[in-house]
Amino acid sequence: MKRFLALLLAASMSLALVACGGTKTPSSSGSSASSGGSSGGSSASSGSTTPENLTETQKIIQQAQTMTLEELAQKAIEESNGKTFYGVGNSSRGKSALPLFIEYLQTIDPNYNMEFDWQQPKNNKIFDQLTADSLKDTGTFAMTLIQDGNQIESKMVQTGILDTFIPKDWADANGTTAEEYEGYLPLQTLNKIFMYNNTGSKTYDNCWDFVAEGEHALFMDIDSEIVGKNFLYMLTRDDYAAWLKEAFEALPAEEQAYFQPTITAMESEAADLGLGADGAYALAWIKLWVESYNAQTDDGPICNTLVDKSATDQFGLLVYSKLRSVEESASVSKNNITVAAYNDGYTGIGGFGYCHYLFVTDNSPLPWTACAFIAYMTCTADGFSAWGKDIGGYSSNPAVAAENEEIYHHQTGGMAEDGTTVEFAALNDAGYDWWTTDGKLVLEDPQYCASVSFSVGSWIEMLTKYSAG
Repeated sequence: MKRFLALLLAASMSLALVACGGTKTPSSSGSSASSGGSSGGSSASSGSTTPENLTETQKIIQQAQTMTLEELAQKAIEESNGKTFYGVGNSSRGKSALPLFIEYLQTIDPNYNMEFDWQQPKNNKIFDQLTADSLKDTGTFAMTLIQDGNQIESKMVQTGILDTFIPKDWADANGTTAEEYEGYLPLQTLNKIFMYNNTGSKTYDNCWDFVAEGEHALFMDIDSEIVGKNFLYMLTRDDYAAWLKEAFEALPAEEQAYFQPTITAMESEAADLGLGADGAYALAWIKLWVESYNAQTDDGPICNTLVDKSATDQFGLLVYSKLRSVEESASVSKNNITVAAYNDGYTGIGGFGYCHYLFVTDNSPLPWTACAFIAYMTCTADGFSAWGKDIGGYSSNPAVAAENEEIYHHQTGGMAEDGTTVEFAALNDAGYDWWTTDGKLVLEDPQYCASVSFSVGSWIEMLTKYSAG
């Protein structure tokens, strides 16, 4: 019965994907998906880009993609002077970036003025809010900064609610063009990484150590933050499943013996779900992880727990940047933390990377200003500065990323006010290029997540979560 159900789920998902193929293109750059970062990520199928199929906002985007930031700024000044700009996002820092954008426009026209309102819906309500706003002829929100590639793909892009705009300056910096680029526009890639309290004798030198008998990771529950579920989806993709197999094969024989029965049991499940040759390793790791992690409500409390010397031998998977806000005390120190992937000889996945994406709403009341604001955030260090201070957050523009590193010195642990280096080993961010190669960061691919969210997602829902009580 279980086999039949799995086959039915997979078949249903395939039919759903076929049905999505005829939707309208979100912009002239195509409706493709990206894992973020400066490489552009993987692509999804795009619809027709002929002018007669474009909405009015998409026609503006098509023009805007040929213009520099300075040219877009002139258009924004003409469009929004004296008006109010409404934005919505998963990150509250859009509220910090908007006044900087206004100041930039005022360097061009000192008489320019614009009011703004930035909203940050809680509990994943941003999708409902954007969907409701899309029903208006002219919406309230001009643009959005949004995460969770799976829901973006299925609920926002395929439905035509959000349009991708690729700034010319951003494309130039990445050695591409709006027409050639396949993907959404990422503001940044953020990483969640494995880290552990090092005040005891225990070490973690393989990603399978985190799902070993008796281990309970501190992790934000997958039903609280959906990108965590995307992490699990991505593990089933062939390349990441192969990483898990390689890590398993690097384990001592006695440790392999503990995991092997679960891997063997998952072979039929992997076949039913249509996964690749190494799919059983991915499902085994996912099963052991879901059935062992200690669910938390937020990454902040996880970090606060792990940095205390009383948290001996505890570990978690959490946003890297949380470490920067830790204040040193007699019992609390960033030196109590070890980033697992930085250990010599560590084997396997080091964490998960996901993006904050930028979109123009298809019924945007201020599309030119939205495009200019997006270009400002992705093409200038000042525009990115609201996010730039954080380790583990990487601008998708290589020029901005390099300038940001010159300002904040993330790879040397940051700088003190007197200019001296502050030495906390855990804060020495190895950078995007390292994390996505040697660090084996699993990158979110919106299209892949959407393609398995029903099949693999339904399988995950049948797992029994660990209860700390």
